[in-house]
Amino acid sequence: MVTALPRLGRRRALAGAAVVAVVLALLGWWLLPIDGDPVVKGRVVLATGVPSGVYARYGDLLKEDLARDSPALDVRLTRSEGSVDNLRKLMSGRANFAIATADAVSAYLDGHGRDADRLRACARLYDDYMQLIVPKDSAVGSARDLRKLRVGVGEDGSGVQLITRRLLEAAGLDFDRDITPVRVGIDKMPKLLEEKKIDAFFWSGGLPTAAVQNLATRYPIKLVQLGDLTGPLHRLGPKARYYRAAVMPVDAYPELHAQHAVKTIAVANLLVTTDRTGRNLAESVTRTVIKSRDRIGVEVHAAQKVDLRTAVFTDPLPLHEGARRYYLSVKP
Repeated sequence: MVTALPRLGRRRALAGAAVVAVVLALLGWWLLPIDGDPVVKGRVVLATGVPSGVYARYGDLLKEDLARDSPALDVRLTRSEGSVDNLRKLMSGRANFAIATADAVSAYLDGHGRDADRLRACARLYDDYMQLIVPKDSAVGSARDLRKLRVGVGEDGSGVQLITRRLLEAAGLDFDRDITPVRVGIDKMPKLLEEKKIDAFFWSGGLPTAAVQNLATRYPIKLVQLGDLTGPLHRLGPKARYYRAAVMPVDAYPELHAQHAVKTIAVANLLVTTDRTGRNLAESVTRTVIKSRDRIGVEVHAAQKVDLRTAVFTDPLPLHEGARRYYLSVKP
């Protein structure tokens, strides 16, 4: 038999329950992350690039900032051959986030790659500058002069090789017949040039790239202009729409003691994920990418170009919903 509580007892019980509810609510509020940042946890993998490239160093520093901002998140880095390889890793499930150039993403979409419609972007990062490096006493003054030479063209899964193929086409050269392509990355090309095993090499990366800087301290080199290919490149059609004319300033590589700026081609880098990534995770990673610009930029100068005002321009990919939520939350 249940004995009914006296009226006063019931009131006290209800009042006590209300107090408990308020205390729990306050406790829950107190446990929320500062600024309302979503708590994210679990393991994520970021695909970067070759060990001595800008992607790899940027990834190393971004991992440190993610560990600070989201301590419950276990971030792993995986090296790769570059943009094309990164997209393969992402779409096969071997990575959750990847850095890739806009032209490589576009090629993947146009080629109807696996689950291409699931690709999403978190941010536009910084631009890669196409760099053609030769010995200082080389007679090469244009990509058109590379005929019959041994040329480092990047690894087969790299964005470097993708752009190189298109630049050579714009220069009227056949990749397989008119040059001897040496398919290695920035971790090997400088040494091969120094040892005279190649005559030139292409590199697509942020300014400056440490591997090029280091080479210049021990071996005389120069940058070859690529500005004469801007028009022919754009005449290749839609596949070249993500390339823009750019200039490498005199102080891009102080070690070269250059007298003039060098005209070249640039392409944007994107932080890419898929629609399988949760909104809170995408929002948290995007927030850290934007907040970490100045700290990372001290070591990776290209990262200084990461900007909240331009980060949302991620063509050819739509923004991930979590990234969109972050940008809306900080919109003036």
